[in-house]
Formats: sequence, C-alpha cells, structure tokens
Amino acid sequence: MSVPGIRCDDHRRRWDVREFEKKASDRIENLRSVKKKTNTTDESDDDDNNDDDDDEKQKQRKSDEKKIARTLLQARECKVDLESRLGKSVIVTKATAPSDAGGYYCNVCDCIVKDSINFLDHINGKKHQRNMGMSMRVERSNVDQEEKMRAQRRDKKKDGKKRKLEEYQSTNDNDNGVEDDMAAVMGFSGFGSSKK
Repeated sequence: MSVPGIRCDDHRRRWDVREFEKKASDRIENLRSVKKKTNTTDESDDDDNNDDDDDEKQKQRKSDEKKIARTLLQARECKVDLESRLGKSVIVTKATAPSDAGGYYCNVCDCIVKDSINFLDHINGKKHQRNMGMSMRVERSNVDQEEKMRAQRRDKKKDGKKRKLEEYQSTNDNDNGVEDDMAAVMGFSGFGSSKK
C-alpha cells in the first residue's frame, strides 16, 4: 500500500512499513496460538529458541513417521526374461491388458517400460527395490565371509580348468580314433606319422 502524501511525479512505489510490520506480527501471533493448541508444552518467546524448536520438531516428525522395516539388498533369484517377446508383433488396443501391451511390464510397480535397457535400469533401481521391500543397502561382510568367498572362487576356477583339460583330452582321443578308422577304410595304416 502506498503512503499518501507523496509526490505524484515519483514513479517508485513506497510501502507503509508500519502496516506490514503489523501484518507480520499478527501472522506470528496466529502461528504461536496454533502451536500452543497443538502442543501442551510452553514455548519461549525468544525467536532463536523457536527456530531451534522448529528444527527439533521437524526431525521428530520424520522419526515418528511410520518406518517400514526393509530387508537388505539381495541377489535376484529368478532369471529376467528379456528374449521371450523379442521380434514379435503385438496389436495393442484400449482393451489390451498392460502386461500384454508393447514393452516390458513390471507387475510390482505396475508400469510399462518400452525397451530392455530401461527395464533393467528400472528393476535395479531404487523405486522398484523399495516396492519389493528392500533397501538399497548391502549387507557388510566380515573377514571370515570374504575368506569363504575367495576359497569358493578358487575351487570354481580349479574345477573349470580341470573340466577344460578333460574336454580337450577327450576330443583329442576321439580325433585319433577317427583318423585310425579313416586310414583303415582307405587301406593303409596311417597318415605318414611314425610317432604314436
């Protein structure tokens, strides 16, 4: 609101400071009366303490909110099916169910994602994991668990090497048998190698 009695040729607006101070103090008093109604505790009139009290109350509200116990992040137990509908044409109408429509459907979050990369991003993302009841935190491992995992990896690596060696030897044994059969059919004893 402009203050009356100011020159008309001045284009700048001038505000009545007293009027706005009065409005501000009324608003503050209304807020204090509402706080007194909601809280049975007495509050001090000091503004610094009010700010601290407000911060504490906000923290308390957040902690008082219903906390959902979420499990730690776990490995997926089932295989993600990305190839079953690959390259197939689907006619989509208004009556088509969302799971049968084009794209990848997430039944946990009830959403459709258009391509496989975004679908993988979705199922590994925070929103999907929360809907599954998991937090994004991983269980911390201790020294014993790490030693067990290293031993398992070492054993798996040794087993893989043994299996590859056995496969190689079995293929070489079969190749010699094929050569001997071929030589017998052709009517001579070998293909020129004197060593066996």
